[in-house]
Amino acid sequence: MGRIKTKLVKRTGEELFRNNPNKFSEDFEDNKKVLPELTELNSKKLRNVIAGYVTRLVRKGKTG
Repeated sequence: MGRIKTKLVKRTGEELFRNNPNKFSEDFEDNKKVLPELTELNSKKLRNVIAGYVTRLVRKGKTG
């Protein structure tokens, strides 16, 4: 079983990915660096969780 993502993480991640699909890649570290350009996140943990979720969306979108 994996970790459950909150509505905030899913909503923000899906919206960012939908509006900027070419800015994100399958690499978590790259996505982590892109997020501050697109949003204003004060929490490092929240940034990492959203970056991980977007990375998962990118991988799922390309294979699925």
